[in-house]
Amino acid sequence: MTKNYRVGLIVPSSNTTMETEIPAMLQARQQVRPDETFTFHSSRMRMMHVNPEELKKMDEDSLRCAVELSDARCNVLAYACLIAIMCQGPGYHQISEEKLGHATEGNGGRAPIVSSAGALIEGIQTIGAKKVSIITPYMKPLTNMVIEYLNTAGIEVIDSISLEVADNLEVGRLDPQNLIQHADSLNKNGADAVVLSACVQMPSLPAIQTVQDRIGLPVLSAATSTVYKILNKLNLNTNVPNAGHLLSGKF
Repeated sequence: MTKNYRVGLIVPSSNTTMETEIPAMLQARQQVRPDETFTFHSSRMRMMHVNPEELKKMDEDSLRCAVELSDARCNVLAYACLIAIMCQGPGYHQISEEKLGHATEGNGGRAPIVSSAGALIEGIQTIGAKKVSIITPYMKPLTNMVIEYLNTAGIEVIDSISLEVADNLEVGRLDPQNLIQHADSLNKNGADAVVLSACVQMPSLPAIQTVQDRIGLPVLSAATSTVYKILNKLNLNTNVPNAGHLLSGKF
């Protein structure tokens, strides 16, 4: 008997990647678990430019999105903007997840909440990595916020590359194959893993397995971590083909 799960996605209005990569991974998973299928349901928060002012204003809209998605009685909700959480200070993902959970409960449709920020931290910890090298599309001050957030969670960032793309639509148009060269340029000496995209809007899925095979280190992203956490919240097997170490089914 096939079991279907409804996945609610809370996304920035200009995000074009979350609704591409998350479904791609969960649909690829159906190759190994054809008895478990997924549908995807989105609600959007207005945001065009990746700066602290727009990110904070956008985050205030997340409660509305959670309530809207709880109308559809989703089985899990994923808040898909890592930097909107991290720019508000270390540990904010826990506050956000709790608020969103209360919002769904108040609407009679309580669902477990996943944030891409919290999921990335948990993904790194799950594979046993304590030191990472990361690639972000952000301006350097925002990348520094990501580094501080990870450091506070006990994760050391060995090196980072900031692609410095401020327009969120342009972030979504970046060629993921370019990440192969960027990963070659990263200082990985002493790193336990590489975060190929510390942003769910920067496409990376087509390059993750290639880079992992190339560099011989575990490779993950904000998006693969979000999928891992979605599956974990649903108490499902976490094997997704060709999506890197975290989704190998070992964890």
